[in-house]
Amino acid sequence: MKKFNIRKVLDGLKEVSSSTPSVQVGPQENHLIQETLQSDHFQLCKTVRHGFPYQPSSMAFDPVQKILAIGTQSGALRLFGRPGVECYCQHETGAAVIQLQFLINEGALVSALADDSVHLWNLRQKRPAILHSLKFNRERITFCHLPFQSKWLYIGTERGNIHIVNVESFMLSGYVIMWNKAIELSSKAHPGPVVHISDNPMDEGKLIIGFESGIVVLWDLKSKKADYRYTYDEAIHSVAWHHEGKQFICSHSDGTLTIWSIRGSGKPIQTITPHGKQPKDGKKPEPCKPILKVEYKTTRTGDPFIIFSGGLSYDTVGRRPCLTVMHGKSTAVLEMDYPIVDFLTLCETPYPNDFQEPYAVVVLLEKDLVVIDLAQNGYPIFENPYPLTIHESPVTCCEYFADCPVDLIPALYSVGSRQKRQGYSKKEWPVSGGNWGQGTQSYSEIIITGHADGTVKFWDASAIMLQVLYKLKTAKVFDRNRSKEDKGSADVSDEDPFAIQIMAWCPESRMLCVAGVSANILIYRFSKLEVTTEVVQLLEVRMQYELNETESPDGGGEQTSAHPTPGASPQTSGPPSHPSTSSNNSDGGNIPCLKVRSAPLKQSPGYQVDLVVQLVWVSGEPPQQITSLALNSSYGLVVFGNSNGLAVVDYIQKTVVLNLGTVELYGSNDPYQRQPRSPRKSRQPSGVVHAISATGLCDINEGSATSEDRCKSPTSVLMSHSNLQQFYNGGGRGAKMSRKLSLPTELKPDLGALPLCFLLTVLLSVCPPRGANPLDHRDNSFSRSRSSSVTSIDKEAREGINSFHFCETFARKGDCTLTPCLYVGTSLGTVLVLALTLPPAGEQRQLQPVITSPTGMLVRLKGSILRMAFLDSTGSLLPPAYDPWFEPNVTADGEEREKVRKRRPVSVSPSTSQDFSESQYAVVCSEKQAKVISLPSQTCIYEHSITETSFILRADVVQMSQGVCVACFCANGHIMTLSVPGLRPLMDVNYLPLTNMRIARTFCFTNLGQAMYLCSPTEIQRITYSQETCENLQELLGELFTPVETPEAPNRGFFKGLFGGGAQSLDREELFGELAAGKASRSLAQHIPGPGGIEGMKGAASGVVGDLARARIALDERGQKLGELEERTAAMMASADSFSKHAHEMMLKCKDKKWYQF
Repeated sequence: MKKFNIRKVLDGLKEVSSSTPSVQVGPQENHLIQETLQSDHFQLCKTVRHGFPYQPSSMAFDPVQKILAIGTQSGALRLFGRPGVECYCQHETGAAVIQLQFLINEGALVSALADDSVHLWNLRQKRPAILHSLKFNRERITFCHLPFQSKWLYIGTERGNIHIVNVESFMLSGYVIMWNKAIELSSKAHPGPVVHISDNPMDEGKLIIGFESGIVVLWDLKSKKADYRYTYDEAIHSVAWHHEGKQFICSHSDGTLTIWSIRGSGKPIQTITPHGKQPKDGKKPEPCKPILKVEYKTTRTGDPFIIFSGGLSYDTVGRRPCLTVMHGKSTAVLEMDYPIVDFLTLCETPYPNDFQEPYAVVVLLEKDLVVIDLAQNGYPIFENPYPLTIHESPVTCCEYFADCPVDLIPALYSVGSRQKRQGYSKKEWPVSGGNWGQGTQSYSEIIITGHADGTVKFWDASAIMLQVLYKLKTAKVFDRNRSKEDKGSADVSDEDPFAIQIMAWCPESRMLCVAGVSANILIYRFSKLEVTTEVVQLLEVRMQYELNETESPDGGGEQTSAHPTPGASPQTSGPPSHPSTSSNNSDGGNIPCLKVRSAPLKQSPGYQVDLVVQLVWVSGEPPQQITSLALNSSYGLVVFGNSNGLAVVDYIQKTVVLNLGTVELYGSNDPYQRQPRSPRKSRQPSGVVHAISATGLCDINEGSATSEDRCKSPTSVLMSHSNLQQFYNGGGRGAKMSRKLSLPTELKPDLGALPLCFLLTVLLSVCPPRGANPLDHRDNSFSRSRSSSVTSIDKEAREGINSFHFCETFARKGDCTLTPCLYVGTSLGTVLVLALTLPPAGEQRQLQPVITSPTGMLVRLKGSILRMAFLDSTGSLLPPAYDPWFEPNVTADGEEREKVRKRRPVSVSPSTSQDFSESQYAVVCSEKQAKVISLPSQTCIYEHSITETSFILRADVVQMSQGVCVACFCANGHIMTLSVPGLRPLMDVNYLPLTNMRIARTFCFTNLGQAMYLCSPTEIQRITYSQETCENLQELLGELFTPVETPEAPNRGFFKGLFGGGAQSLDREELFGELAAGKASRSLAQHIPGPGGIEGMKGAASGVVGDLARARIALDERGQKLGELEERTAAMMASADSFSKHAHEMMLKCKDKKWYQF
């Protein structure tokens, strides 16, 4: 009788009630690893956002600080300085930003939102924060204007009124311009919302107000009445001043521009329809599309520039959006790729009353930012240095790599620099404000993005910057023009047939493998030399899941198949001939979804295609999309899986090593009772043996594999030379052979009897000729045994392959030597192991086949398997073996090549006398839980249920600077980390609920506490979960505000000073202050103090670093102010000195004169 131990029961209850994972210690696992990672090593925070602002709505530029601000429809604010200085802020309400206004050279920005709130942002800190907010209750904001060097902000509303806000205190003035007072009797109807406000460049006391209906009012602020009113029949969209303040220009909804004199006679002095056809009989030109914005900029030496967006004639159907630049008699129409959201003309001076001297135009498009050089002929554009092309084609997948080899970024940059376009402006990028952060980062980071058009982009993501390194176009490998017969694959991926689905990359060897949406896999090598590939190497693979039950020996038996000779590998088929496919398939089988190009392919330096693998249609059904992919440069293997099974490809020999249905991986140990799907008439008509394997990957045989039974491994089928040849020639009696047939026992020779060249797994359609005896006496017994359970669930029958991991580990229970293995994770939570037997490196690797043998199931978890990794006996992460990179296109001596390609030794040496204390640990994470398995004993020593109610979208085993952990992103928005191997929860932050599948598809963790995802279709959001990075972040971030002297005001000139006529200043404080104007109505708007200022900065900047940064900023500002004070004092002393001289001269002149002489 078993002894009852109450202590064990109590311990068990204690473990269940606590949140710690249950620990099962096997007999050899008494030496538990000391874990170095603790909870205080983790902290989650956003680091930086890259890419084009999604759905932009407004823009502003500070001409002194040279900073650009862009607002979006979701309330985001993106600020750009010099390349590498970027900042992202977010308004809490998420309302669209309708307008932005810089307090020029003050380090502040005003934003007006669609929810009728106005906010003041402090840009003098690395993470800008809101200082004040004002929420209007009764009126909708339509337009804002802040004059240069003024603290009074004009706010126009939908009702046609104008309110005035003090930007220092963010309090409303009692001074209000009411619409009825502005228009008086000039119009019987309401003039509509305010669409424009600006003060006269030469007289700050005169304000021009544009109403939507077409009325413009020149308002005298002092006398509080309208001086002039200008009426036009068409609605107004924008107004712009000539710098002398005597004329202004309006843009209208009928595509016209009207120029008015301020002392107007009620009619415009000039009306232009720039894109309208001029009728000969002197009638009005045809109306055009609205001119949405116009700018009027003067130059000292030449004609003024009139720049506007819109205004094209209605008959230009299909024409792209345009920006028009009128300069003198020339009119340039600049076509844009996307609709124009806004544009700004960059000028040499911030003063509106001086010659503007425009030098560039910044055009904000819906999906791009373009800067045009106005100073060069032809108006070339500037090369954009920001990473705004992430969305050039929609991103379909991402990978993130931290701590890359040091030579990788320079290598990618050198090949990528040759891809740059020509014809850009020679000038420096005009947005050049701010300073880079002072912090440094010791490791390099690379982000790879896969796109819908088949491009793959490599980005340098080091030190929180982002710069494109290299762009690979995978679609070049395929023919673009699809023939009519290929249109059958339209239902697979007609929209984007070249879209990238999964990427696998080995940074050390620079091997790249990408899987496309059309069930194609491309394997690339990196080369610094250009090469022309005469014929792209192609492998075609059939993957089919269905089990056939009904037999008809002659049904469709006309299929023919090229019979490979036993000495040749049937998979090595190039484009000229495809022995793997049937030549006259009547039911739509054996067609790949994309056609590989047959013409020679010129491949530039960079990534060059080495091999294309395509899944073909089988029996009129398209191939299933690829769900998992892995690559190992040391073994020379690529493995991919889908819902049907998996295939292993040897890219060195260009052969398929293995092609298996998932069921066949289990053999007789299959834990599920699977129901074969009902057969269809169009099923594969004649006998198809899908796998003939040296190590028995197919479960054709139900019996034992070898005499030792391979430690309960799944069954094997071994074929001798003669039997294999007889089988190919149709001698093995089967005309209609189901995929799951048992073969006669005479086809089960010993492993040693098989020559090495036939140990290659064959997975092609091998069809015996018609009339051969059917091998069907065991068919039904097998089918019945598979489907005997009534409770079988059909969805379980479809077990897909979700993840792979190559490693050098213990293949079987109790092994004492390390062997190369492939771990396979399925959608039903099973981890299966394949042992790999690789030929020795060198010439034999080119000739001898790779042998794969299943060694059974390792472990089962709840939910599909997401990630697998291995630790050594000390708890350190075991990276997969890899080959160092070598130049593939150099015809070096064989010996030299072998020196370069020597396999890197794995950290644990495979010796036969290895003690069990030098064990390994397999870390497996599924959608629901994580387990740690001790090897080679194969006992589960730790287990942790990560989530019960939700599921994990992404899990990675990552290397932190203090140790290894499992990082998980859950569908309920939680980001969690677990210690390894103990699986203790270290961090759990509710960060971001899954709002769309884009986040799930693009979320990546990488080493050293970095992670990223696409937060919008155009932007990458990077986050960190490392406390160390969070602390150093303030040093890494750039500064937007830098102390710069404001340029001198324009000289008024002697005569203007003597006779007047220069710019008239206005004491706005006297006019709008509380003493003169009184208090505004409290119910009109609500003042909300912001979290910004020094308090906000204290929160953003942590520790001594933040204090130092603040002190430095304060010193800079103090120094700047002291400098200004000194200059003012000197100027005052000089003027006092000159005044005393003049007074003395006057006294001497007038000393002896009598009163009547004056």
